[in-house]
Amino acid sequence: MSASPWTAAPVAVIGAGPIGLAAAAHLLERGLEPIVLERGDRAGSAVASWGHVRLFSRWSELVDPAARRLLSRLGWVEPDPNHYPTGAEWAQEYLQPLADALGDRIRTGATVTGVARRGRDRVVDSGREEQPFTVHVRHADGRTSRVTAGAVVDASGTWTRPNPLGSDGYPADGEHEPDVAAHVSYRVPDVSKAGDVARFGGRRTAVVGSGHSALTALVALATLAEKVPGTKAVWVLRRGAVGSAYGGGDADELPARGALGLRAREAVAAGHIEVVTGFRTQAVEPVGSGALALVSEDGRRIDGLDEVVGLTGFRPDHSIMSELRLRLDDRLEAPVGLAPLIDPNVHSCGTVYPHGARELAQDEQDVYVVGMKAYGRAPTFLALTGYEQVRSVAAALAGDHESASRVELTLPETGVCGGAGLFDDPDATTADGDAGQVGGCCAPAVPQLVQIGAPSSSGGACGPTGC
Repeated sequence: MSASPWTAAPVAVIGAGPIGLAAAAHLLERGLEPIVLERGDRAGSAVASWGHVRLFSRWSELVDPAARRLLSRLGWVEPDPNHYPTGAEWAQEYLQPLADALGDRIRTGATVTGVARRGRDRVVDSGREEQPFTVHVRHADGRTSRVTAGAVVDASGTWTRPNPLGSDGYPADGEHEPDVAAHVSYRVPDVSKAGDVARFGGRRTAVVGSGHSALTALVALATLAEKVPGTKAVWVLRRGAVGSAYGGGDADELPARGALGLRAREAVAAGHIEVVTGFRTQAVEPVGSGALALVSEDGRRIDGLDEVVGLTGFRPDHSIMSELRLRLDDRLEAPVGLAPLIDPNVHSCGTVYPHGARELAQDEQDVYVVGMKAYGRAPTFLALTGYEQVRSVAAALAGDHESASRVELTLPETGVCGGAGLFDDPDATTADGDAGQVGGCCAPAVPQLVQIGAPSSSGGACGPTGC
């Protein structure tokens, strides 16, 4: 951290998800004291909310190295490295033990409402960098308080801000009207639960989106169709053809991710899923007796819908840092140093350039946005990418700039990152079997992302839930 009287103050980490907890573990290894502020009632609350989803990644790719070292000292037994966990398993068997190991450094029910330099709004220059950060917190019981911090690491993610159905980035007409909103959701259905079986079983559901979350929802609905007659799905894509939306198939370096695309293709071939391409949603209209219709910008309609599931990605909310001086890309809302490296118009999962503290740095010294939130609107984030981000950031805050600059990633070259998966067999790894998948974050099939101290053999270029 920058030299100041506040160097000994804790580092405020916003969010107790996989990346926030990993940040705390790395900070502790560096001799820095973290305080982790989590809005949910437990660590990993966002992950737990999609607990029915199975990740694309094996356990060997889902445990941060510093977290592993901390937990191992406490006798933690790592799960089978070749098993694909669900979100619930990831939360229960790794995130909660890690939070327990961090002890009272984790504060749950603590929603961060703002961050600023003490006594300075974003306009004031005088004495700015000599002041600590003030983190404004609203507690579950309604109280408000402030935390003084020497640095801030925002790992709060994007889970609470799903993109709307509208193709121009705004909600479609009618999307939030009460009689429509009751039949619109933004999460992968859990067809193992009676509530979702009742909601989607025997009904016609539109799934809007082209990523792996959409594929997962489609496969889940196709599975439900085999049990509940009359269950139908309509896959609504903005692109003109399905094309690469099925992912890498047999060639995918993440076998489970490839299997998901193949399962979706089979469900389409079996007639459980109708595909509508080139459809850019403009409106959602109620059509009597609870039925809905989607209307496109060119006037086409999809009638006879009972439910709509919007799975078109997420976006960050940077409002809590509105009094800090952030430099964000005007398209992706990612740090300007990172945005060109993750631009989905150019990059796929396997072409994300290695990055760390340097690319994540802001004009406001000692402030970093990490994890999925660092990627803004880009869908290519991977869990181990986030772990390497916070390793580099912790090194930078500790003053070890040589270590902070050593960043190397080896990522899969095929398929599309992001989204979630849901299959029956958690251990299948072949593309023609039931396989594990991703849940908002995926990770490469190699067992170790970071090679500390090793220079990049490719000049930095790679060969994406990633989580």
